[in-house]
Formats: sequence, structure tokens, C-alpha cells
Amino acid sequence: MNIDLTATTTRRIQEALTQARHQMGGPAVGMVLTLVIVTDESAQYDSLRAATEAAREHPCRVLTVISRDARGSSSRLDAEIRIGETGPGETVLLRMYGPLAGHADSVVVPLLVPDAPVVTWWPGQAPANPADDPLGALAQRRVTDAYAGLDRLGTLIQLDKSYTPGDTDFSWTRLTPWRTLLAAALDQKTPPITSVEVQAEPDSPSAELLAAWLGGRLSAPASRTTSGGPGITAVILQTADGPISVTRPDGRVATLARPGQPDRQVALHRRPMSELLAEELRRLDPDEVYHDAVSRFDRTYTAPPADAPQENNGQQRTRKRAGS
Repeated sequence: MNIDLTATTTRRIQEALTQARHQMGGPAVGMVLTLVIVTDESAQYDSLRAATEAAREHPCRVLTVISRDARGSSSRLDAEIRIGETGPGETVLLRMYGPLAGHADSVVVPLLVPDAPVVTWWPGQAPANPADDPLGALAQRRVTDAYAGLDRLGTLIQLDKSYTPGDTDFSWTRLTPWRTLLAAALDQKTPPITSVEVQAEPDSPSAELLAAWLGGRLSAPASRTTSGGPGITAVILQTADGPISVTRPDGRVATLARPGQPDRQVALHRRPMSELLAEELRRLDPDEVYHDAVSRFDRTYTAPPADAPQENNGQQRTRKRAGS
């Protein structure tokens, strides 16, 4: 069911939601949380599709906040309500015009699911301080994506400086399969790790966080080597017996190699946005391991000189990260 409301109010939106639930035979709300998506018109389709797929696992009310013509002189609120299309959740697209766009929280608060957690997600450029943002202040969990920033590594550094418990980033979420595989590989009897190398495409926030996490956990120096991608292509752990490596040149299947053992193929695909979002919606407590990794990256990262040559796909550059 789709309901379009033009020049509307939050009260009319609430009434339309209640009426639509009764018409579809579902008088109870039944939502476990409210997901607030802060995006623009160009990115709303992909982010909303990811939220709809994640809502199959986590029934929620999705409020998509889209600012339109914020410099206009007159305020207006348009809403599009979608219920029962692809899952048990409710979706409301809120398009705000004029000065109202600067006070989106006043529109969102009356539409929150009562007595349910709130998660705010910025699929694009993150605010400098997510917890200080009006829509971020409403949430127990704030999800950003440094990879979507104009300055990816600069965004990651800023996220560390403004970190508040409840913040997290998709750059960290993307590492879950890598961290799981590497932890399983090191569960076996292994000589001490003497160094860590992470190979990935240039300016990869995930690769920087992985290098920081491994360096801290293994108490070994870590380095970042630039490759042609896609994403992270290899992790090499040096030991006295030889390297332990996980290589993934195609973004789908990885090869785990250990000294004295046959190579093993492991599924390690690059996950879509819906899977990343679903993972983040499973936990609402502070992610202290992410905080430790992003803080370690911020403390040890040294930006290349402004006049440093750009790498081609076939060219590699190693960046040492002291103390990690």
C-alpha cells in the first residue's frame, strides 16, 4: 500500500499509518526499532532498498529524511508511506523543503516507534560529529560510512575525534568476515607474528582499520600496501616458520595458506549494503573494539605528502604505521 501526502503534517502522517495498518489487518505496531536514514534524493533508492531487505530480519519503521531546497523561504513537508510491499516493516519518505529542512528532528520525533530503540544511518557523507547532529542525538546507534566520504581517511580520523559510545562505521562492519577468518586461522598453534601486511585499493578505510586492529591485537608492526583492489586483496602475517596469508584477488573467494599445510579455498565475498545494515541492527551496545581500532589508526596514521605521485593500478606503495 502506498499513500502520498503533499504539504502535510506529522499528525496526518500518524493517522495515515494507523489507518493503513487497520486496513491491512495489522492493528499492532510490532516494530522492534526505528531506523532513520539521512540521505539525498540521488541515494535514497539504494539506501531504502537496503533498509527494506534488512527489515525482513529486523521489522522496523524506516524514516527516510530527504532535504530539498533548504534555502527556500517557505517550509513544506511531503510524505510517501509504504506498508506491506516487501516485508513486515513500515517505510515513510519525508521530503522537507525550506527552513523545515534545518529542523528535521522536530518532524522525526513524533514518528518514532514508542519505547523502541532508534538507529540513525548516514549512507553518504557523515556529519563531523554524528552524536551532536540533531538526528544522531535521538539514536542509541549511529551508523556512518567513511568509504562514501569525499576524504575517506580524513572522515575516519574525524569520526575518531568525535567518537561517542554508539557510533560505528560500515568500514568496520565490512571487516567481519576477514576478522572471523583470521581469528580462526590463528586459533591453531602458530609461531609469534613478527609483522603484518594488508594489501588493498588506495584510501581504503577498511584496510586501515584492519591493519590497526591486527597490529594492536598481535603486538606486531603493521603496514599497508596499495594494490589494484577490489577492496582488500590480501593479508600477510609473517612468522619464523613462514608467512600465513589470506589472498582474495577477485572479491569473492579467498585462499588461506599456512606453512607446511595445503592451501584452502574460503568463501569471502564482498557483502552488499543490506547485509552490512542488518549486522549493525543486531546490536545496539557500544562497539568498543571498533573504537579501539579507529583510535589506533588515528594515532599512528601519517598522511602522504601533498606532492606524492598518484599510484596506478599496477603500482604498489607501502606505508608503515608505527606503533601499530
